Amino acid sequence: MRDNPEASKNDGSTDAQRPPAIAVSGLSKKVADASGELTILQDIDFTVQPAETLALVGASGSGKSTLLGLLAGLDTPSSGKVVLDGTDIFALDEDGRAAFRKAKLGFVFQSFQLLAHLNALENVMLPLELRGDDAAREKAAEMLGRVGLSSRLKHYPKYLSGGEQQRVALARAFVTEPPLLFADEPTGSLDAATGESIIQLMFELNRERGSTLVLVTHDPAMAARCGRTLTIAAGRLAV
Repeated sequence: MRDNPEASKNDGSTDAQRPPAIAVSGLSKKVADASGELTILQDIDFTVQPAETLALVGASGSGKSTLLGLLAGLDTPSSGKVVLDGTDIFALDEDGRAAFRKAKLGFVFQSFQLLAHLNALENVMLPLELRGDDAAREKAAEMLGRVGLSSRLKHYPKYLSGGEQQRVALARAFVTEPPLLFADEPTGSLDAATGESIIQLMFELNRERGSTLVLVTHDPAMAARCGRTLTIAAGRLAV
């Protein structure tokens, strides 16, 4: 574990009166394989404070992305608890977790996960429309302008560069102003220069909106921008 004192000055982590944005206890994930049972994560415990920025780092195969998927309720644990914004997400059924994600979570994927049949504006409008927001078009257009894509609103993903697609993905993640934002290797498929611009934009947007950010990364520079770093090694938190 590593703390970044400078980055944590404004992350809200010193306010002991505020309940954690994320509380993880006894979290384990085991799966069956040809040799029997494989332990991917074992007895993970940590908390994240509101507006804190946290990097999850570790070698490939250490369990980082699995942990992020569990935090988002995209996968279910073998044991343990995840409480997000006061809600025990695994006390909810699958539909309940989906509704919770829609209301509380933004997610940025390495592979962008844009819908090919929707243009940039429609991709960003989608989470707003799913929430029944009557101002979805206006909010999406404003957010795309914020990420520098005002001239690309009607372009489909196949006509956008990798950096532009990730900007659309950032706009989609932030447009609902979620209290929780998760990012899984958000610059992993981008070149260094484009990745740096995406990093700057993501942290700038996050500071503006005060969301709690948890990201998985192999990039030491990205991890160093977070207020805190947790290292996963062989499915456990390294001390």
